[in-house]
Amino acid sequence: MEVVVGRIGRPHGLRGDVTIAVNTDDPDARFAAGSVLGTDPDRGPLTVVTRRRSGGVLLLRFEGIEDRDAAEALRGTSLTVPAETLPESDDPDEFYDHQLIGLAVRDPSGQDLGKVVEVWHPPASPVLLVRRPDGSDEAVPFVRALVPTVDLAQSYLVVDPPEGMFA
Repeated sequence: MEVVVGRIGRPHGLRGDVTIAVNTDDPDARFAAGSVLGTDPDRGPLTVVTRRRSGGVLLLRFEGIEDRDAAEALRGTSLTVPAETLPESDDPDEFYDHQLIGLAVRDPSGQDLGKVVEVWHPPASPVLLVRRPDGSDEAVPFVRALVPTVDLAQSYLVVDPPEGMFA
């Protein structure tokens, strides 16, 4: 399984640099010179040649991407790594998105509420998109007050919904 660690944005300058929307806790290590990243859609693996910052924006240059036109062709490409290369967390309340997607969702009494189909990362806290049995979607903030239990071994999590959620 591949995990998205970033997304290529607009070109920066004339020599092939691109902006990166970062989706990893350690961008300096993940995007170090020499790092090889998978791509989605498949545009072949990309090897990082240089990494630098311009203000708060991460800029990368990849091997073989020599000009603005080549950089523009990569816009919107997701950068991926194999899930097994990600470090284990010491925090029992910290999860990777790929660990949560696909988990069954139950209420505290065990009733099926659906399945996690996506994880969003707005500025506040992560949000789980739960596909309900009827096919509709429910957005659930991923906070302990609403999601008191995550059991990866049994492939489920518990949502204790407030009144009106999942109604």
